[in-house]
Amino acid sequence: MLVAVQASGMARTALVEASDALRAAAERASAERGHQLTETADTLSTLASREPGPDHGRLARLEYTLRELKEAANPEAVDHIDDALGQIKAYRKTVEGV
Repeated sequence: MLVAVQASGMARTALVEASDALRAAAERASAERGHQLTETADTLSTLASREPGPDHGRLARLEYTLRELKEAANPEAVDHIDDALGQIKAYRKTVEGV
């Protein structure tokens, strides 16, 4: 049980890091994109603290949103969005199911 809790906590760290990356992207984005990135960062932060954590479907929707935002982002923000996507994918590897 302790191992599962530790793995869960470490996995949740990936969501917090994704949230932080999106906040950095928001600082480098246009006002409208910055607002959308901040909202997504807030969502990830909230999901990281909830029990149970997000499922594959919720995470897939977040990835889709980020890919859409990435297409319209300026180059300074893209690297941070890619970092967030990588963290979400890392977290998804720890989620049971699909």
